[in-house]
Order: sequence, then structure tokens, then C-alpha cells
Amino acid sequence: MSQPTLHDLYRPLGHDGPRVSPLGLGTVKLGRDQGVKYPNGFRIPDDDEARMLLKLARDLGINLIDTAPAYGRSEERLGPLLRGQRQDWVIVSKVGEEFSDGQSRHDFSAAHTRFSVERSLKRLETDYIDLVLVHSDGNDLAILNDSEVYPTLAALKREGKIGGFGFSGKTVDGGLKALEQGDCAMVTYNLNERNEKAVIDYASEHGKAILVKKALASGHVCLSPGVDPVRASFELLFEHPGVASAIVGTINPLHLAHNVATVATVLRKH
Repeated sequence: MSQPTLHDLYRPLGHDGPRVSPLGLGTVKLGRDQGVKYPNGFRIPDDDEARMLLKLARDLGINLIDTAPAYGRSEERLGPLLRGQRQDWVIVSKVGEEFSDGQSRHDFSAAHTRFSVERSLKRLETDYIDLVLVHSDGNDLAILNDSEVYPTLAALKREGKIGGFGFSGKTVDGGLKALEQGDCAMVTYNLNERNEKAVIDYASEHGKAILVKKALASGHVCLSPGVDPVRASFELLFEHPGVASAIVGTINPLHLAHNVATVATVLRKH
């Protein structure tokens, strides 16, 4: 039997966004191994391993890739690794969080937002980023109400440097507020945490995009014996019409192929 792929299962990222694979590749593990919440330690892949992983993802029909300045060297590695393939990928990056010397810090000012996007463009070796999300520190409403990050991203969208903008937050109120003016919310939604479902509902009703983070609870999901936690997780996600794609970060080719096969099975069953 051939390996299932996602090529015929793309869906729009919001009302007028690009069509994306229902599974996206998260790339924190390509650039950072400090301060990440995974149950097992890991080694950052070298360039050959990373190139093979990206090729496998593409062959399996994944066209959505998620990165961020806070992911260590992820962006600057992806630039050369994706050289000549820009048309094959929908790239999501972020603004607002920096990570250095093992510490995160946040800056949502207009100047830093613009600086961050320009730096991401250089690192990713591209003249536009499909979607830029605000990397919240948890104070979602304060960021949206009191900082210049959203107006600055709106200006960068008008300038054609980004295709859309949105918010990767931690609260329902933040997600709902973010979707009023933004194009996308990235929410936590999995078998353990479902309180942000209201944000997905709102997005579905208003033609906005939803990306799901921690879809597999960062590898922490535990169910009764005999139940495949990956399948149960994706069944929960994709029974909601508002979910465009789940971002799952893996550097294990077998896990990647299993995740793709599971998503393909779940969606074809629907």
C-alpha cells in the first residue's frame, strides 16, 4: 500500500487566504533545544537531516510551514534549506517574542514589529511572508489594546510584505479580539484543553482562519489502552469546520508519515 498524502485535502486559510495542507510542519526543533516543553530530549537535526525532513513533508503533501524568531536559528536555517522552493510553501512566522541566552523577552512596539518582519524576510530569503502572527506573552488583551503591533502588521500587509496577520494567544478573549481585525488566530485545542473552542466557533462564522498549536498536547496525550492518541486528537480537531490546519512540530520522519496518514484517514472518513 502506498503512503497516503494530503495533496487533495487542502483547505483555505480563512475566507481569502491561500490553500493549505491540514497538517503544517512546526520548526521549533530545527532551531532551538532550550526551554522547550517536550517529554523527551532531542538533538537539533543537521542540514542534511533537515533537508530530508522538508523533502518528505513536501512529498507527503504538506505545504504549510511554521517558524518564529523565538525558535532560535529556525528562520535563518529555513532560508537556505527552502531555496528555490518558495512557490511550494505557505510560510507562517511571528513577531513579539525574542529568545536568546536561554531567555524569552517580548517587544510589541511598532519599531520592533517592523524590524522583526524585515529581519524574517532576510532570514527566510523571501520578499513576502504569507502570514505573521503575534507571539503573545499571555497578556493578550493588553497587547491588542495598548501596543502598536496590530496596526503595524496591518501596514506591512498593505505594503505587500505580509499576506495576512493574526495572533497566537493564550486566552479566549484575546483570540476573539484578535479575529475582529486580524486574519487568523492560532489556538491551543487538544484532548486535554478545549476552552478556546469559542475562538474556533467565531472564526468559522466570520470567515477567519484558525491554526491549532499543541494539537497533540506536545506529546503528552494519554488515553486508555488500545486508543491511538494521534488519531483521537485529529478526529477532535477536524470535526470542527473552523480548523484550517494543525501545526505539529516533529523531526522524526516516521512520526511525520504517521501523522500525515492519520490526518488523511480521518479527513477521508469525514
